Amino acid sequence: MGELNARAEDPALWDDPNAAQEVMRERTRLADALNAYLEIERDFNDNLELLEMAEAEGDAAIAAEAEKALAGLHKRAAKMELESLLSGEADANDCFLEVHAGAGGTESQDWAEMLLRMYVRWAESRGFEVAWLEESAGEEAGIKSATIKVQGHNVYGWLKTESGVHRLVRISPFDSASRRHTSFASVWVYPVIDDLIEIEINDKDLRVDTYRASGAGGQHVNKTDSAVRLTHLPTGIVVQCQNDRSQHRNRAAAMAMLRARLYEVELQKREEEAQAERDAKTDIGWGHQIRSYVLQPYQMVKDLRTGVETGNVQAVLNGDLDPFMEAALAQRIKGEKGTGGGKAG
Repeated sequence: MGELNARAEDPALWDDPNAAQEVMRERTRLADALNAYLEIERDFNDNLELLEMAEAEGDAAIAAEAEKALAGLHKRAAKMELESLLSGEADANDCFLEVHAGAGGTESQDWAEMLLRMYVRWAESRGFEVAWLEESAGEEAGIKSATIKVQGHNVYGWLKTESGVHRLVRISPFDSASRRHTSFASVWVYPVIDDLIEIEINDKDLRVDTYRASGAGGQHVNKTDSAVRLTHLPTGIVVQCQNDRSQHRNRAAAMAMLRARLYEVELQKREEEAQAERDAKTDIGWGHQIRSYVLQPYQMVKDLRTGVETGNVQAVLNGDLDPFMEAALAQRIKGEKGTGGGKAG
């Protein structure tokens, strides 16, 4: 921290504005982490003293209050410990999040829209910024696909564990016979990368298509002929952007997404080599389910990797994802292979 402060106070730092901004962002992140630690330490000491005093005076109510505060501090410290382990190459970065409806028409498209809403709610509850980049409406309801950009510290580190297939079981609101349906949608998360990371893309490897945007809600996307779709021919990766009226800006945004996707593929290859037993995200298929959401005949959300589950389905669909993310992240970091489960919140 001392070396970083010295760099931040160096007048020559601002000769390179981009480098200077990165140093200042890193300084702010470290200062926030240090202040959070000091706050926990202070609250711990205060409540420990309060507990000792309450026990000496026989005040059960004050003792119970202090014990409750200490339990809360334990949870905060555990979450900070997890965040301190987010040291992967791109964990601190912003990220792109894509949702794609599976086979099943309206059912899966409605489920894809529910999933997208769930992630937007999660991001907003943490104070992260969400930008809508692409949205393809379903035929009758929901969405076929959508892409958002989530901005904030450690966003990719948290959301990367959400890549995979999500399964919904419910009584269909679109079935006149009120039968139970199973729907699938996939989530793909990849990090935003900066210009310091070189990803070479040759023009001959690109197919560029322009089209008229058509979003489900109307408020998130631009309805002009300026939408851009890029196809990277060697890999088959497709990205699209339609949130701006400028075709030039949409193409620039799509190129940033494509560079990020190619970087994520390379990152995944390296991770596979280091930990061959872990499933590759690039191999995700409809059979690779990470979480099941059951609304009928009972209420349950269960993570199939960690065993973490909860009966409060509506809270999860409203963005209460931290217990699932924390368990998946801890398992991934520690290299565990799903040993048992637990109850979420």
